Amino acid sequence: MASSLTDLPGELESRARAFVREHRLPGVAAAVVHGDDLLWASGEGFADIAAGRRPDTHTLYRVASITKTFTGTAIVQLRDAGRLHLDDPAVAYIPELASAGAPFGPIETLTIRRMLSHESGLMGDPPGTDWSARTYPADVAEILGRVEEAGLRIPVNVQQKYSNLAYELLGEIVARVSGRPYPEYLQDNILQPLGLESTSFEPLTDPLAARCAVGYAPRALSDELVPARPLESNLFAAGGLWSCVQDLARWISFQLRADDAGDGQVLSRVSLREMQRPRYLGDEAWTEAWGVAWYATRREDVTWVMHSGGLFGFISNICFDPKERVGAIALINGYGPADDLAMELAAMARRSILAHPLPVEPPQPLPAEWQTLLGLYADPDLGMVVRLEWRDGKLTFVDPDDPGWRPMLRPTDVPDEFVVELGVRQSGEPCTFDRRADGRVRAVVLGPATFARLDPVE
Repeated sequence: MASSLTDLPGELESRARAFVREHRLPGVAAAVVHGDDLLWASGEGFADIAAGRRPDTHTLYRVASITKTFTGTAIVQLRDAGRLHLDDPAVAYIPELASAGAPFGPIETLTIRRMLSHESGLMGDPPGTDWSARTYPADVAEILGRVEEAGLRIPVNVQQKYSNLAYELLGEIVARVSGRPYPEYLQDNILQPLGLESTSFEPLTDPLAARCAVGYAPRALSDELVPARPLESNLFAAGGLWSCVQDLARWISFQLRADDAGDGQVLSRVSLREMQRPRYLGDEAWTEAWGVAWYATRREDVTWVMHSGGLFGFISNICFDPKERVGAIALINGYGPADDLAMELAAMARRSILAHPLPVEPPQPLPAEWQTLLGLYADPDLGMVVRLEWRDGKLTFVDPDDPGWRPMLRPTDVPDEFVVELGVRQSGEPCTFDRRADGRVRAVVLGPATFARLDPVE
């Protein structure tokens, strides 16, 4: 652990450099993010060995399947706009899927939500994919032209079955619902508002292409590194993006934001947390779980939300801890465990940040109209006495006997009427305060339970 925050950058750089040596890599670009801040960044080794070019925060790498986190964001963005529902069947938007194979039930079981979280049972790659020959369908039209060869390979919700095909189809849903090509929608509704100016699909502009790292094949019988043979066609919604440390740091900061204030917030904080929250376990050891376009790995009692990417010459990972608002990036132009490096760097920073907390900031002011709501409430039948407090900018119920129960209230347009936010059994339920004729609070109805207000004895 770093002895101080001042020592942390040097220790992170030493670890990144040692990682490149240990795994005999051509190079790596890495960074650590804390909240809105790029806490540290470094480039080790080479982005281009022949040119002697070193990596930096602006060097572009294929980030491959990290693209799926952007595709998922686009889908949820359209959901929030009322243009689709996550539980809609994909065939409702892509009628061609009616011809796909569905041996375990109707094709309507192939829903958007199941595709987002890789539990749809859909085949892993589009028909015509041959990774050994570096061939991949040129576009979605080619995929749909062979839709009879596609389909569900296992029943839905049986296990995690990673599917590039699912994400190519999700990109097509974005295009059809929005009425715009998928890359154009992403550019105008996510990349540009967040200032991700160096994140792009092929063909790259000349200035961006000049900043690309060279992807190298794995070492064989020699230390000599040779450029990897590239894919002959482009991926799009499943894995087509190029990006850099600078942009991915902003992408992580966007995931970690504490509220919905500020410009360019393309998705609400509630929707971000919905995407990041694990939906189902991915292994019997309970160390991996899958969410909406993200997955999570539990290591040393910390749950890292993350996504990796890998495509001929490039391995990448971004990870973050939403609770402590710290994350990391590892971009490799070769073959190595980028997820291990990202989690290790993030864990080093997390430990140091917890050991050296930031100065205490003034609390957010309590809205005057909510002052009279605070206090003690009791349900004699349940034997519960709870407190309603103003905590971290939220009206929050606290049960001294159950520290894990913290219902937070989201205001509505009606005074004294709220909705319980995500995270507890009562999520989505109404919470209404009842007042006497003199304006004093008499009780609160929280979901199906009524708690009487306990007024102080005067």
